[in-house]
Amino acid sequence: MTTPDSTDDGARKQPRVHFDRHAPEYRHRFEEQTREFHAGCPLAWTDTYGGHWVAAGNRELLAFARAGDKLSNDHDVHGERRGYQGISIPAPPRGKGLRGGFLEMDPPEQRAYRTALNPYLSPAAVKRWIPFIDEVARACLDERIESGRIDFVDDLANIVPAVLTLAMMGIPLKKWELYNEPAHAGVYTPPNSPEMARVVEAHMAMLQDIAATLQDVRAHPRPGLVDALVRMEIDGATPPEADLVGALALLIGGGFDTTTALTAHSLEWLSEHPEERERISRERDSLLDPATEEFLRYFTPAPGDGRTVAEDCEIAGVEFKEGDRVWLSWAMANRDPSVFPDPDRVDLTRGGNRHTAFGLGIHRCIGSNVARTVFKRMLVQVLDRIPDFVCDPEGTVHYETIGVIQGMRHLPAGFTPGRRLGPGLEETLVTLQEACDEQGLAAPVTVRKAEAKIR
Repeated sequence: MTTPDSTDDGARKQPRVHFDRHAPEYRHRFEEQTREFHAGCPLAWTDTYGGHWVAAGNRELLAFARAGDKLSNDHDVHGERRGYQGISIPAPPRGKGLRGGFLEMDPPEQRAYRTALNPYLSPAAVKRWIPFIDEVARACLDERIESGRIDFVDDLANIVPAVLTLAMMGIPLKKWELYNEPAHAGVYTPPNSPEMARVVEAHMAMLQDIAATLQDVRAHPRPGLVDALVRMEIDGATPPEADLVGALALLIGGGFDTTTALTAHSLEWLSEHPEERERISRERDSLLDPATEEFLRYFTPAPGDGRTVAEDCEIAGVEFKEGDRVWLSWAMANRDPSVFPDPDRVDLTRGGNRHTAFGLGIHRCIGSNVARTVFKRMLVQVLDRIPDFVCDPEGTVHYETIGVIQGMRHLPAGFTPGRRLGPGLEETLVTLQEACDEQGLAAPVTVRKAEAKIR
């Protein structure tokens, strides 16, 4: 794995490895490469993508999380500051002037966004949405339950997070498909794919709708995350429109694809381990929470984030120079044997599970409460209504690369057919939209504390 030194700065950039998490083979070699990192180089330099550091060890990631303003998330799209390239390595092509939301901002700017959004995403705020989530999941299963066949991605895990995210934002639920396709395809489509032109077109349509929604909510206020951003100010001024669009696009990306990925991988694993599936269903009162944390650790939907070193410094015993790029691998840190005994095994009762699946520090995922809740509610309904499901490995399609999200495109399964409990998805979305409008479900928890009531 180690390669010879080939640069003038080689004495500092040691040890050196070849690491390409975007390569198709990385998904298959993840465990092997991760063990190599932990065995000898939990913090190493790679020449791929212009050269960057890779932090794989849990101890090293904690050190970076404590480094404060020595690290930057800033994406300087206009070249107005220091030219930093944000959280992606390599930096992706994006629309002119569009940052990846507040995840590509530093404090105090970043803090202003989180402060505005926290009342909508706290545990108490998310708990209000459980009846809504349950009803979407129920309708999705009812669409397929009489047939004995389902694609857990297309028919469930893509839909429930998307519908909830739009509801929380204050965007009409009927638009979920407009947002769903670019949110997923933009992650799993390789840049050189002939499909990329279509994906870019769909993504632009989504961004245009976000921009139009911002204008509409300004003119006709309605509760939701869009309204929270429309009303916010930074130092007495309204943030640039492009930054607001980027922030909403970040919420969509975070709300859609990551929860889909976690759900799909967990259901696939439970299909392969039917005795554990029966156990988690039987002992759900005590097992559902630790099992959720273990699935987050083991499958880590968002494998990592990039940072830029903002000043010459030493972190975790390594000398860094201003401008160095660093990849923080949440996924590899979650397999660190010094923290997680037998890390390549799923242990549904694992205690003290301090995983890094949601990141660390001030940029820790703001939607973690949403992800946990949506995942658990979908899982419980699957266990209750189609408990004998068996996934079809021949029809399963994983993402070609897992550099951005470790996800799935398809996860077909068969099960013993059951009976419908209510109307299908289209009719249910009409009912849920009425509940959102009439009850003001998307208001912050400081305004509306009551749980959603779905007739």
